[in-house]
Amino acid sequence: MGEMSGFQLGVMGALFLSVASSVSIVICNKALMSNLGFQFATTLTSWHLMVTYCSLHVALRLSFFENKPIDIKTVFMFGMLNGISIGLLNLSLGFNSIGFYQMTKLAIIPFTVLLETLFFKKQFSKNIKLSLSILLLGVGIASVTDLQLNFVGTILSILAIITTCVGQILTNTIQKRLNVSSTQLLYQSAPFQSAILFVTGPFVDRFLTKQNVYAYKYSPVVLGFIVLSCLIAVFVNFSTFLVIGKTSPVTYQVLGHLKTCLVLAFGYTLLHDPFTWRNIIGILVAVVGMGLYSYFCTNETKRKQLVDVSPTPPMKDKDANSPLLGSHQDKESKDSAV
Repeated sequence: MGEMSGFQLGVMGALFLSVASSVSIVICNKALMSNLGFQFATTLTSWHLMVTYCSLHVALRLSFFENKPIDIKTVFMFGMLNGISIGLLNLSLGFNSIGFYQMTKLAIIPFTVLLETLFFKKQFSKNIKLSLSILLLGVGIASVTDLQLNFVGTILSILAIITTCVGQILTNTIQKRLNVSSTQLLYQSAPFQSAILFVTGPFVDRFLTKQNVYAYKYSPVVLGFIVLSCLIAVFVNFSTFLVIGKTSPVTYQVLGHLKTCLVLAFGYTLLHDPFTWRNIIGILVAVVGMGLYSYFCTNETKRKQLVDVSPTPPMKDKDANSPLLGSHQDKESKDSAV
């Protein structure tokens, strides 16, 4: 019971860290991009991952965690996949309307459920599917506005959904099958993710913004926000791997939509963003869906724990003293006596 309580506290801590850091970095990046004009999201992400790797390297040197070697091919493919998914999501945003981009993010949950059902034989109850449907409906009402379709944008969105889902499923699978911690996996994969975004990021950003990231005039204020964004990103990246490893890719996506609702609420209260009754109704519906998802997940987890720890049924009195391996021999002796 003590171990289970400690595990639950660890999960709650991971969820809180993920929400707090993600909302903080969104607000920081919004100020950086909207107010200060630094529009280079993909390149900024590569810097995030570089700082994350350097921070974890220092933590390793200080013996905060032990490095566990992982097959280089596995780490390389995993890192490349995650880096490509980030680039595709940014390109999807560039080619599509905000509304269609939000639909792309909403599609990640049902596609993840489909992949885990088909390839990992994971079963999702009707209650879980219902709560996810309510959640997606609420987030859709709150965040999706215009839906402008185009061929290239649709292809990019589909590729972004596939790579994101596969990457998050692998994050969970690698940690459990190879028995590595979230810190160990992030430490080894971050250089590859950072490398691909560092090489491709300036080209992606130039294509989307028509500006050169290296020609941008960096003021002390902009540099300060970039440093702050990179420091917060360390906690974002760490908590992402931690949450997916301790829970599941679907739970992480549910958490992501909670962040969306919080960002909308903070944007209205702190930054005075435009807010309508549609946003309020959508957020309330999404919160109901999240509450139901949490409730059903908790009940199913408790039910599974009861099944796992339930004692085996007592043996009948006439068999209580019978040797475990003696039944066949006893039968033979009885047959010979007859």
